[in-house]
Amino acid sequence: MKRLSVLAGFFAFSIQLAFSQPTNNVVDSERKTQVDTVVQRLGNSFIAQPARVGISIGIIKDGQTYFYNFGEAEKGAKQAPTQNTIYEIGSISKTFASLLLAHAVTEQRVKATDDIRKYLGAGYENLAYNGKPIQLIHLANTTSSLPDNLPDLSALFQQVNPDSVGVVANRKLKNYTKQNFYEDLHRVKLDTVPGLVPRHSNVATQLLAYVLEGVYQTSYSELVDKYIEKPCGMRGVRAFATNASLLATGYNENGSKMASYSVATMQASGGLRYSTADMVKYLQHQLDEHNKAVALTHQTTWGTADGQAIGFNWNSAKTVNSKRKLFHSGGTFGFASYCAFYPELGFGIVLLTNESDRNTQGSLYDLSDKIVEGIYGTPAALKAFRHQLLAQDYKQAVAIYKAVKADHREFYLSEEYINEWGYKLARERKTKQAIELFKLNTTLYPKSWNTYDSLGEAYEMAGNKTLAIANYQRSLTLNPQNTGAVDHLKKLGEATSK
Repeated sequence: MKRLSVLAGFFAFSIQLAFSQPTNNVVDSERKTQVDTVVQRLGNSFIAQPARVGISIGIIKDGQTYFYNFGEAEKGAKQAPTQNTIYEIGSISKTFASLLLAHAVTEQRVKATDDIRKYLGAGYENLAYNGKPIQLIHLANTTSSLPDNLPDLSALFQQVNPDSVGVVANRKLKNYTKQNFYEDLHRVKLDTVPGLVPRHSNVATQLLAYVLEGVYQTSYSELVDKYIEKPCGMRGVRAFATNASLLATGYNENGSKMASYSVATMQASGGLRYSTADMVKYLQHQLDEHNKAVALTHQTTWGTADGQAIGFNWNSAKTVNSKRKLFHSGGTFGFASYCAFYPELGFGIVLLTNESDRNTQGSLYDLSDKIVEGIYGTPAALKAFRHQLLAQDYKQAVAIYKAVKADHREFYLSEEYINEWGYKLARERKTKQAIELFKLNTTLYPKSWNTYDSLGEAYEMAGNKTLAIANYQRSLTLNPQNTGAVDHLKKLGEATSK
């Protein structure tokens, strides 16, 4: 579920700077020009949005690499970032922990289905629900049922000035140790069966990192260095301590400088830092599915290929012409990130930016898709679908979809693709059109609580209280843990017990 929001309320900068430094090793000038043209146009459009500061884009296509940079690494410095500028990558860090788990599985050190309590010792009876324990794989596919953060500082953050939230978090967690984490873990109470419902959890990934430290009897940093950074040729995390000048400065939507993310007990869940030069090497590694550990992380462990699917922290989806796409996004107090790769195309893309607000990750997702479409062209089925939708102002979306599908058997629209499209329309204040797409999503994915939640949110935005309530209640029926729907129903003055 994503929250509806619009860009109109953002602080607009009086100066918009856009520097660009494309770099690549492509010898085919025609291919180079095609990629350059697409990324230059879309990159400049992105950096012109309100609140944006800088963005670095890395692409790997057919074994060749491309790098583009726009905006500033630090506001007012008039210096563009480069392919070596370091960004906080946020939750993309989780895919590193998952890859380490895959190595442990392929080396037969652990089984993905192991009860995590096997690696924790006595006293963790609480890490099961109705006799169903958390398995290692649940830590890697977001279904552990563990809370998002330990300790939970969400109530404190709501009382803090947004410009100071990073400073407060770092101060509060500066002395929070691994031992403190385990003490808090003893007090966790699961609210659903592990393996059932995907839910963001920094705790799950950090616990996975601690388990792997115990299995290998070495530090998490050493594991990342041995199994990922050195094989990929990436600069090590520890090297950044002596290259602080390469780190971009992060900002929030107010244009305020944000404190660097420096919580030691959350390194695995969101604390890694890399440049696009590093991340392109990581994506190149991910495109090599001859590597058993890499291939394992791409296998679906929750969901289905024809709907929402998750591997080892990688979200997996089919493109509109039925190609595989694996992706992940991340965000910290002052940075946002997104990466995606398409194994059948031999294509990968990473976008790192030093400004983070409630819309940044969605904008990066959208930018990535536009770049891919600009490079490879619009599939015929999608082109026909878009044309008919526009011709009918998005009405009869279900009938239009069925007609296009009949002519193009490869045509496929994932739940997330439609959801993102709908929210993009909503951000553009095209609420009626967004509602039609969300209605299509409930038709194609009637068992998904999220489709009804999104439709309810759009109806609420349109002022249709009755249909908003009906769809929120339908979402709650499918997922009683959807606290967002509960909050919206309370706001609308409706009891959630119905």
